[in-house]
Amino acid sequence: MTAILGISSFYHDSAAALVMDGEIVAAAQEERFTRRKHDPRFPENAIAYCLEEAGLSPAELDFVGFYDKPLLTFERLLETHLGVAPKGFSAFLKAMPVWLKQKLYLRREIHNGLHKAYQRRVVFAEHHQSHAASAFFPSPFEEAAILTVDGVGEWATASFGVGSGNKIRLTHEMRFPHSVGLLYSAFTYFCGFRVNSGEYKLMGLAPYGEPKYADLILEKLIDVKPDGSMRMDMSYFNFLAGMTMTSSKFSQLFGGQPRQPESPITQREMDIAASIQQVTEHIMLRMAHHVHVQTGMKNLCLAGGVALNCVANGRILREGPFEKIWIQPAAGDAGGALGVALFIWHQLLNKERHVKPTDSQSGSYLGPCFSSDSIQKSLDDKGAHYERIEDEQQLCTRVASLISDEQVVGWMQGRMEFGPRALGGRSILGDARSEKMQSVMNLKIKFRESFRPFAPSILADRASDYFVMDCEDSSPYMLLVMDVHGEKCKQLDMEAVKTKGLDKLKIVRSDVPAITHVDFSARVQTVDGERHGRYYKLLEQFEKITGSPILINTSFNVRGEPIVCTPEDAYRCFMATNMDALVIEDYVLLKKNQPNVQQHAIDEYLDQFSLD
Repeated sequence: MTAILGISSFYHDSAAALVMDGEIVAAAQEERFTRRKHDPRFPENAIAYCLEEAGLSPAELDFVGFYDKPLLTFERLLETHLGVAPKGFSAFLKAMPVWLKQKLYLRREIHNGLHKAYQRRVVFAEHHQSHAASAFFPSPFEEAAILTVDGVGEWATASFGVGSGNKIRLTHEMRFPHSVGLLYSAFTYFCGFRVNSGEYKLMGLAPYGEPKYADLILEKLIDVKPDGSMRMDMSYFNFLAGMTMTSSKFSQLFGGQPRQPESPITQREMDIAASIQQVTEHIMLRMAHHVHVQTGMKNLCLAGGVALNCVANGRILREGPFEKIWIQPAAGDAGGALGVALFIWHQLLNKERHVKPTDSQSGSYLGPCFSSDSIQKSLDDKGAHYERIEDEQQLCTRVASLISDEQVVGWMQGRMEFGPRALGGRSILGDARSEKMQSVMNLKIKFRESFRPFAPSILADRASDYFVMDCEDSSPYMLLVMDVHGEKCKQLDMEAVKTKGLDKLKIVRSDVPAITHVDFSARVQTVDGERHGRYYKLLEQFEKITGSPILINTSFNVRGEPIVCTPEDAYRCFMATNMDALVIEDYVLLKKNQPNVQQHAIDEYLDQFSLD
């Protein structure tokens, strides 16, 4: 048995993954254990979990891999600062201590993090190799084109190539500072959201605006080539020399200073979001067409942070040249831990790859699960009032009934998801038919911006009845945006059509209004019996009760907090929000039956997290 541990990232969202004889055994992000969102520190807790899941000690590992080459990244850092000197000296001084103390000595840090018990070599893969490996090796394709697009890794900001059998080969790349990911992050910053975590907010805001600045972006900020590569006019950006993403010239172009976080969102931000989203889709479609021409492949695998832009992904599937696409569920840096482990097994050790008809990601349920005894002890220690329903059908019927009565349910089942999406393991669930549920869940459960859309989970064999997608298309990892079928949509009068900005939220647009975005789209998760187990059975029971095969599925956390991991996390989040019920495996808890929660307890809970 060959055991390989993959590690990322020391920069953002650290993670660990364990592969044994080519099988993915475990993977998790450090943030889920430390409760610090996007925790960049050495993933000691994630590593400990992976080893425990496999029943291994560090000394029993055969290989350890890191997902990029820090010396190449340091080279870029030095060349960049020297190239813009004397500008950027303060940014240089801020970056140097952590590099000189830790990042240049990652081999030592890794050995120390494994308690000096691991004495073998550490393999350092290139950043985009790790992304490409995470995209292709778990995919359901014998061969495919591979496209990776992110902010930056070492020098590359995008790459493409092919995967065949047990090998990947990247043939082309785009280089720093010209980057789709950094371009999108610059607009994320300018619109008042946090870089590296607020990009999905910008994507969600886009449908509220008009892309009136798209031509301006293409004319002034970037030069996009027919192959999708681009060059950025760096005079509009400040990330090379400064502590911000955009320059004063950028502000002048868009009519004012960047929006301050937590200040009101104006029509300008909505229109800017719509514009950069349209430009990003334009670039990604060009890239996809070029990769298709160059590789001749009928299938495409995607990874890198930009591959989490599910609106662009949906367009690539619908309008692009590829027959099928597969996207790594943990497409960002966390997925690099899995990628480097698989890269070592297949590429370096030349081990055979066994392709599975769905994929080998196991629904991305790769994190911890908890026994009934440990759950009961945790609830008893909290003084919680609960009912245990061991019959699965009875349990699912009970929960489906609660949801059909417009109750909001925290749902913790089985293994925790690996990646940014809740997929039915650590989810908050609601009735998609409810006209009030989108607002209730945003403001009273998630404590987040009212404009944020919610995703639907739908029985896979019913997806084409509600969304514009082919019967054979699947989206088990919630990484594709599709339009709601016209027959499910409401006919809007002229007054509704003319509605602008956040007032669009007031319009009921379909038979499932809680998951229908203001542009009549939805980020779809298709749920099947093979991957999703009890969650699939819950949806089946909900359809039997209501006739609707759709639930709202949002991640089990509040704004600023990572997705819950343990029963303790789930109970704490449940008690500090307006959720009506909590279901942890067989245990059902109703809020009305719990000990009273004082407001100061809620405030204390929320104060742990940064609300930006």
